[in-house]
Amino acid sequence: MVPLRPAGSTARLRRAVALRWSRRLGQLYLGLVLYGVSAGMQVQAGLGLDPWDVLHQGIALGLDREIGTVSIAVGALVLLLWIPLRQRPGLGTVSNVLVVGLAMNATLAVLAVQHGYPARIAMLVGAVLLCGLATGMYICAGFGPGPRDGLMTGIARRTGISIRLSRTIVELAVLGTGWLLGGTVGVGTVLFAVTIGPLAQLFLRLFARLGLDNSNLTRPTGEVLEPVPQAN
Repeated sequence: MVPLRPAGSTARLRRAVALRWSRRLGQLYLGLVLYGVSAGMQVQAGLGLDPWDVLHQGIALGLDREIGTVSIAVGALVLLLWIPLRQRPGLGTVSNVLVVGLAMNATLAVLAVQHGYPARIAMLVGAVLLCGLATGMYICAGFGPGPRDGLMTGIARRTGISIRLSRTIVELAVLGTGWLLGGTVGVGTVLFAVTIGPLAQLFLRLFARLGLDNSNLTRPTGEVLEPVPQAN
């Protein structure tokens, strides 16, 4: 006979599971909201955006739409490209499409455009740091990659090229298209490209050491096992 689990033990197990899932969901959605806030801050700094937001801004200017709304639409279209790549979205993937764009629009509605280089530089640096924190938080929740990262990893898997090369090709194409459409390219674009990877790794290690990593991207020591995706 299979031994029966004591009722008290079962109740404690259920509470522990519920608490863990609540924490992971809170971590996921807080990370996505902060990512959207950081994107809005980078827009208002006016010193250059990350490649995908250069594209979003270029399209938004042409269509006279909010950039966050365009981000949602582009994310949904990118998610459709997962079908031929045989990628499977997670809860975090679908949530990413909606939450980041909505948080970005909300931030732009309340945050003024910055004037003067000291304020603009401070806003830019704060945005990139916050993006690194949000990326680590969102990834460590362990609910799947963002739609754009899933596209790049899917391309790499189906074609046999490296993830780094796939990311480079896709982001250069996105950046060039966005720039031609009028998106803002500048020092912020370069700063983001150079620092977001190391910052995300830093925060991944931090969350791992705090026992908040469900992504399987880190060892118990906090060492990152594979290239760090972004929340996009």
